[in-house]
Amino acid sequence: MPSTYARLVCLDTVMIDFALIVDTLPERGGDSLSSRRLMTAGGGYNVMSAARRQGINAMYVGQLGVGRFADIARGVLLNEGIQLALSSRGNIDLGVCVVLVDQTGERTFVTSPGAELTLQTEDLAGVSPVRGDVVYVSGYNVVYPEVAQLVSEWLSSLPGEVIVAFDPGPRSADIEPEIMARVIERTDWLLCNISEAKLWCASDDAGECAGELLSRGDHSLVVVRDGSRGCAGVHGDGLVRAAGFDAQVVDTNGAGDVHNGVLIAERLMGNSFEEALLRANAAASIAIESFGPATCPTRNLVDALLIAQPGTISYL
Repeated sequence: MPSTYARLVCLDTVMIDFALIVDTLPERGGDSLSSRRLMTAGGGYNVMSAARRQGINAMYVGQLGVGRFADIARGVLLNEGIQLALSSRGNIDLGVCVVLVDQTGERTFVTSPGAELTLQTEDLAGVSPVRGDVVYVSGYNVVYPEVAQLVSEWLSSLPGEVIVAFDPGPRSADIEPEIMARVIERTDWLLCNISEAKLWCASDDAGECAGELLSRGDHSLVVVRDGSRGCAGVHGDGLVRAAGFDAQVVDTNGAGDVHNGVLIAERLMGNSFEEALLRANAAASIAIESFGPATCPTRNLVDALLIAQPGTISYL
C-alpha cells in the first residue's frame, strides 16, 4: 500500500511470540493445558502492522539475526510491506517471548532475548529519519544494557524536525534512571497505559496523569491508555478524553501496540488529535476480540465500527 505521508521508523524490537491460551496460569511447579496456540512475529511488528493497515509506510530498524525464528519474522514483515533497514548478520537467532493469555484476556510474558540485542553503532549510523518521520521506541529498547546506551544516544542525536514517540512499557521501572532521563528529554510523544503512568504520577485518573506528564517534560503530546475506558490525551489544544468501545475480550496481547500504531498513523496523515484518539480506541477494541499479537483491523473495519458507534470525546 503506497503512501505519500511521512514514515513510521520503528526501533521497538521484533521477536517471535509463542502465544498460548490457558484457563489459569499454572502454579509454581504445576501445569496448565492450553486450548489454543500461535507462533508469529510480535513486539515492534504489532505497532508497524497497525500503521501499515491504516496506510502509512513503516521501516524496521533492528537486527533479526540468522535462523528459523529470524526467517519467520522476516517473512511476516515483508508480507506486511514493512521495509527492513538492516541486513542480517552473525549466527544468533531472533529472540522469543512466551505469552500466556488467561480466560480474562490478560497476558503474562516470559522473554528470552536474541539477535535483537546485537544492534551496533554502525547500524544506526546508516539510518537517517527525515522531517516529519516518527521514530518509535519502546522501553524494551533501553532496558537491556547491551543496547540502552547506544539507542538513547542515537535518539539524542536526531534533529528536532524528527518526532520521537516513546512507550515505556511494562518494564519501565527496570530502566536505568540516567537512560530514562535521556530518552524522556528527547521524547515528543509520550504514550503509555494507566499502570505505567501511575509509576510517575500520584493520581489514578488517566486525564490527570496525562496533564501531569505533559507538564513534567518538553513533550508536544501525551496519551494515557485506560483499558475499556478508552484513553486520555493532552497536547497544545488541551486535555481530552476519548471513550472506549464495547468488545468481547479474547486476547489483550498487543492492544497497546495497536493503539500506538493507529494513533501515530492518524497524526502522520494530518488528522485531528481527537479523531486519532477515537480511531486508536476503535482499532484496539476490534483487535482484542481476536487471538494473537498483531490483530489490528484495516482502515475500512475501523470506519465501519465508527459508523455503528461514533464514539465520544469530552474536553477536560
